[in-house]
Amino acid sequence: MKNSNLSLGIAFLLRFCICTKLCCAGDVDNLHDICPTDTKDQRIFINGFLCKNPANITASDFKSSLLNHGGDTDNFYRSFMNIITAAEFPGLNTLGLSASRTDIEDDGMVAPHAHPRASEMMFVSTGVVIAGFVDSNNQVFQKVLNEGDVFVFPRGLLHFCFNAGLESATIFSVLNSQNPGLITMSGSMFAPNDSKAMKMLMKKLFSLSSLDLGRIDMNLFSN
Repeated sequence: MKNSNLSLGIAFLLRFCICTKLCCAGDVDNLHDICPTDTKDQRIFINGFLCKNPANITASDFKSSLLNHGGDTDNFYRSFMNIITAAEFPGLNTLGLSASRTDIEDDGMVAPHAHPRASEMMFVSTGVVIAGFVDSNNQVFQKVLNEGDVFVFPRGLLHFCFNAGLESATIFSVLNSQNPGLITMSGSMFAPNDSKAMKMLMKKLFSLSSLDLGRIDMNLFSN
């Protein structure tokens, strides 16, 4: 009887540890040194992508030029965000990383959105932007960022960017998931993009951002 209880106790602890690990983990840890995505065989669907045959792996699998050029900003938001994941950049597979480039014209913005599976660290390459996020207590954290500044968006939280300068801005980001996901407010709640509701939302966000400029780091604009 004691041995039976001991076995049940060990089994329970093992299950508890496994469940805790699954709940707390992000992307699955890498079990290989390298594992570029096999983009030719997608007949099997797993949580990630199949690896290439090691004999066929080359240095080209770990280089991407997809972020070299800006995107088409001729749209309602005057911005474009390009996220590359392991599906487009084979070398990212199993590394728990993805990357993005965001281009914002003057008076442009990146609409509020969230990445359910990743935190994001953004780097301002050119221009001046206002970046911010909203936590679960509806508290807004935002900051004016100049060239070279870095800002972090915690995982799953709604965040946004505005161009606060007189010229176009470019932002590069790294996200800690090879498939971070993208949830936007405008996709269903405020469609179409030129609807009255969306225009009112943008006006409100811009006005809040302008009011905050009077309180935060105005000396950052001195340059």
